[in-house]
Amino acid sequence: MKILRPDPEEGAAGLRALADVARSRGEIAQSTRALLGAAQKFVLGTSHVLDDLPPIEPAELARAIVRPELRAQIVNGMVVVSLSAGEPPKSQADVVRRYANALGIDGPQISAIEKLADHDVTLFKLCVLRNGHLPDALKDEYHHRGLLGLAKSVLSLRGMRPDPEVSARFLAWEKLPEDTLGAHVYRHYREHGFSFPGEEGGFPEAGVYHDFSHVLGGYDPTPEGETLVGGFIAGYRESRPDHGLFTALFVLSIFSAGIDLTPIGVPTATGTVGGVAERFFHAVERGSQMPIDLSDDWNFWPYVDLPLEEARSRLGIPPKTLTGPGDYP
Repeated sequence: MKILRPDPEEGAAGLRALADVARSRGEIAQSTRALLGAAQKFVLGTSHVLDDLPPIEPAELARAIVRPELRAQIVNGMVVVSLSAGEPPKSQADVVRRYANALGIDGPQISAIEKLADHDVTLFKLCVLRNGHLPDALKDEYHHRGLLGLAKSVLSLRGMRPDPEVSARFLAWEKLPEDTLGAHVYRHYREHGFSFPGEEGGFPEAGVYHDFSHVLGGYDPTPEGETLVGGFIAGYRESRPDHGLFTALFVLSIFSAGIDLTPIGVPTATGTVGGVAERFFHAVERGSQMPIDLSDDWNFWPYVDLPLEEARSRLGIPPKTLTGPGDYP
């Protein structure tokens, strides 16, 4: 998910439309204000007061924004805004749809918001999960371990059938030098009570890239850190059909809209993105600058013995220039 910088005319029109989407649920929520303020600073280089921006008609927006890729980014931004402060009302979904129609943009991200606004949470969840990163992880697990291995991984996740042979390879990271990538990942798991692949409740090995991303990106597993790592992963999944969008929507659904999409059940939150808004954009951009998609069947084993900073360098991960809540020390 790459962030495009519009020209001043495009940016002004897009911001007016995003402000209209934000206003469509009544008073603009604080987390949404923070998100749009960060977008102005990080993407547009402006500092307009949202309440002073005049509305914009869909046809006027379409005349101002012609580039297809920028039209898609604007509509995706509207979807993100709709998930930034709890579940969206139908009025907000309707505004997003009107703008999307005028821009000639359609896709599952728009229908997902409409399903949620209609209180069809089950179909919303299915839409986000079907179009996001979880199916890719299951496909990779099947590719490497076959149907039986995939079944074992799923049973282990459900706490039904641990696989000590699989978990032993990961538990060995405890003995690595403390500054190696593997040792950092080991501490990430153990200090937060997570289970390795093969342990009871552990995710399939194909999903371990998520926890590597926490460590490599420098984001902890708090709601703030999960929001940031979701942006980071969305950035490096640019080459996927959804360009990483649904990875971002996955974390925003859980930690800003308050809807748990996981198979294991996690605590949810509302409006978290507002507290990390500028760093969320920074995380997306860091991920988008990487030359490798860690979720695309990435072989992490050659990296676990490397010092963390060397692993980051070899993977082309840009340094963080913004820090705050959600970051690892």
